[in-house]
Amino acid sequence: MLHALIVTVACAAYLGAPTLAYALERGDPAPNVSLPGIDGSVSLAPRAGRWLYVDFWASWCAPCKRSFPWMNGMHSKYAARGLDIVAVNVDQRRSDADRFLKGTPAQFAIAFDPAGDTPKRFNVKAMPSAYLIDPQGRVRFVHRGFNESDAEVLEREIAKFIEGK
Repeated sequence: MLHALIVTVACAAYLGAPTLAYALERGDPAPNVSLPGIDGSVSLAPRAGRWLYVDFWASWCAPCKRSFPWMNGMHSKYAARGLDIVAVNVDQRRSDADRFLKGTPAQFAIAFDPAGDTPKRFNVKAMPSAYLIDPQGRVRFVHRGFNESDAEVLEREIAKFIEGK
């Protein structure tokens, strides 16, 4: 209980910066951003014929740790069908992110934004937060938080958009 309270307060403090005048939701254009990644620059720009699942995470976020195995599975299952996954880390110290990734490896692209500019542009309200962006650069689905019980619903939403159903 105390841990959950600490995480909630930390998340609120992190996200307590002034918010944009709008909430990034379905149908809105996603910000076109490039960030440093593990192997060079990572772009959140629209990708011809590809869908983009952008996930914001931090090393101190317990639900983030649970979401990574699920995202690894989604990457394995849907990359060939047109899904790219980019997880944007918001830790101020890269060493915190690296420690997290050592224990919870990612099979998808990782980007770093220690200044927190990108989550502000996406108007992130919780950790983790995820945005499914279509090939034209529009947000089609937003999900805040992560529980194992979310996995089936999230996959169904991703498959619905990618497969055009």
